[in-house]
Amino acid sequence: MRLIALAALGTLAASHTFTAAAEEAADREAQVLETATSLANAGTWDNVGLQFVEDLTTEIGPRLAGSPDEKRARDWAVAELTEMGFANVHVEDFTVPYWKRTHETARVVGASAQPLIITALGGSAPTPEGGLEADIVRFELLADLQAADDADVAGKIVFIDEYMTRTQTGAGYGLAVAKRAACPKVAAGKGAVACLIRSVGTDHFRRPHTGGIDRRGPDGVAKPTGPIPAAALSAPDADQLARLLERGAVTVNLDIGVETADAAPSGNVIAEVEGGANKDEIVLLGCHLDSWDLGTGAIDDGAGCGIVVGAAKLIDQLPGKPDRTIRVVLYGSEEIGLFGGDAYARQHADELGNHVLASESDHGASYIWQFQTKFGDGALDYAKKIQGVLARYGVAPGDNLAGGGPDIGVLARSGVPVVTPAQDGWDYFDYHHTPDDTFDKIEPDAFRQNVSVYAAFAYIAAQSGWDFRKPADPQD
Repeated sequence: MRLIALAALGTLAASHTFTAAAEEAADREAQVLETATSLANAGTWDNVGLQFVEDLTTEIGPRLAGSPDEKRARDWAVAELTEMGFANVHVEDFTVPYWKRTHETARVVGASAQPLIITALGGSAPTPEGGLEADIVRFELLADLQAADDADVAGKIVFIDEYMTRTQTGAGYGLAVAKRAACPKVAAGKGAVACLIRSVGTDHFRRPHTGGIDRRGPDGVAKPTGPIPAAALSAPDADQLARLLERGAVTVNLDIGVETADAAPSGNVIAEVEGGANKDEIVLLGCHLDSWDLGTGAIDDGAGCGIVVGAAKLIDQLPGKPDRTIRVVLYGSEEIGLFGGDAYARQHADELGNHVLASESDHGASYIWQFQTKFGDGALDYAKKIQGVLARYGVAPGDNLAGGGPDIGVLARSGVPVVTPAQDGWDYFDYHHTPDDTFDKIEPDAFRQNVSVYAAFAYIAAQSGWDFRKPADPQD
């Protein structure tokens, strides 16, 4: 009997210990979620992130990949982040092929002579001095060009007149951008002398959208330029050219000048809120520091950098350290081919297993309306708990199919859990890659809601101890 009683007491003690541990874990989780909510509330009054964007776009301006301006931005960011008190602030260097426009004009010649408003696409080859002159051949879709007979294209300037669909998610961009990337290669392969596209944008203003082309050679390595000159027409000029073509043959003079170099310096700027007990585990918040040269890179992607810096600084101001390290990465040379994201993945290959969560802000500064995840099946309850905190800030739960963002796509493909705080992109592509990408396009309250969301989920990820890779329980 005594042995039975002792066994019963042992079982009771073990049960009590388990219950106490569970209660302690629940209390800790409740405290983490409560602090995350307090951080989000503080984010609605943020000035740190918004000031970061204002100063970057005012004091530095456009930051073309590989240019002296991008280097000035890196130096500026290091000084700012150091002064703000972040830890381990440094630059991780790499090189990129360099391209810069020097001049760009297009003009219809002949009886209907008139200028066309264009901008060269990043990586465009130059025209001969004085420009080139050729007849236009129009295709409604990239697929139509791909299916065309070479004889119908050879010696002509290809014009792809494909529209972009406006959506809240920005989903229309993925389809529309294909023509920008592929037109020069496809057209050159059929003997064309140049390529024009309707701008990849949703506006109807008379200012074109730039953006990069596919300039990889047969070896897969990116070159400074693609095979032929390439430019984007503003939407009204694309309409004008289409109307002229309805009336007969059209000849255009295209004149593009560029400067190039096989290799130019670039780099990623790193700053951290150093963690405590599990400081080797990393929650990564990313953006890209470079921009195209037409505007001042405010919504693409100065805003993203301000959002992640503002969110990280809110956490840094808490008493004590977060359990895990929060790493802010201001990626370089995203616009010309995700060079910064690839460089980071290479340089940190040995520690990717320590990256517990990653996210990137690179879709402007409008309100976040949905929170997507890409977690292990056993971590979906964690997603629901984060989404529960974010719901009070107007953020709806999303699915578990998040991509994370352009620069951290390589991390997601390597198995790092990612989240996508999805911003409202309804008018983002009205300004994207244009001279109108300027600081006045940022609405402060929407920007601050972004800071709130990033601060909340980043803190939860850093402090909760949750395993976002957790597989499903085989007994479920």
